[in-house]
Amino acid sequence: MIVARLELLGLAAEAAGKAPAFRPVGRTEGNSYSSSHTGSENLMTDQADVLAQLSNALAARVAAVRGAIVAIRLPGERHLTGTLWQPDVVVASEQSLPKRNEFELIMPGGSAQGATVSAKVAGRDPGTNIALLRLAQPVSLPPLVSGPAEAGALALAFGADGVGGTSVRMGAINQAGPEWTSSAGGRIDQRIVLDIRLARAEEGGPVLNAAGARLGITTFGPRAEVLVIPAATIERIVPALLRDGRIARGWLGVALQPVAVPDALHDEAGQSSGLMVMSIVDGGPAAKAGIVAGDIVLTVNGTPTRRLRRIATHLASESIGRNADLRVIRGGRVLSVQAVIEARPPA
Repeated sequence: MIVARLELLGLAAEAAGKAPAFRPVGRTEGNSYSSSHTGSENLMTDQADVLAQLSNALAARVAAVRGAIVAIRLPGERHLTGTLWQPDVVVASEQSLPKRNEFELIMPGGSAQGATVSAKVAGRDPGTNIALLRLAQPVSLPPLVSGPAEAGALALAFGADGVGGTSVRMGAINQAGPEWTSSAGGRIDQRIVLDIRLARAEEGGPVLNAAGARLGITTFGPRAEVLVIPAATIERIVPALLRDGRIARGWLGVALQPVAVPDALHDEAGQSSGLMVMSIVDGGPAAKAGIVAGDIVLTVNGTPTRRLRRIATHLASESIGRNADLRVIRGGRVLSVQAVIEARPPA
């Protein structure tokens, strides 16, 4: 029994005056390491190599995009992030940019590294949430290319720290959905949602995929959701915004509010909700068509209008000058009204 226990401990041979058949793991003759220890050491080395490679890759991405990140100075020692899109054009999130004509920018990269320069607002488009700032003199632009966004893939979101440095956050692409229309009527080429916590000052910074391709810029959606304004949308909007300073979109000249359709009219209306006309702009398209306050809009061109965003899909730039066929409830009856969509007046 004693020998059996010694054998289990690898000590029976030693007790018998022989060299033990079992030695402590990781030790061999002459105090050298065993193959099992060497394997563990190699694994640790491999893991360290992978981490080093990841670290180096992230640092390389930061270095590649740093020259495109600018800080837009705001009142009260605050700032917003902008992205250099052309040598003399900075793209920013329109919803967070104060209504001013000129801003000071801190350029953290490129030929104007660390310099403070002035830029004038060249255009704003609330529909796509894009604002453009134009530099007096062009600067060096990093050679970035645009790439695709895929759900589940890693993304890097960059921001300016306000003193010439760069911040970076890494996370997954939570959603990469199809084209959608904003509540302000802008067509967005892809719905991209990031699983990233973003500081307010970092809004408007560039987003790269793991391969280093530019996805677009960050902006905040409902409930502080981090969205990406896609590069394709920016590239489509920038030329017109630089030329005209705004993007013309369709307009009916009404204020609408979702409401329930009276029970007695469900069958005739064919739906249980619509949009009530709360106010009308004098001389606007709706007023010219005879729409009155209290009308409930059921459909536009045959499409039910249960939500305000449904109306926005019919008011894209291409809609200007076209007819809008409306079905409305007025005084307990369902009527058909036709309005001609006009360009929204400048704000």
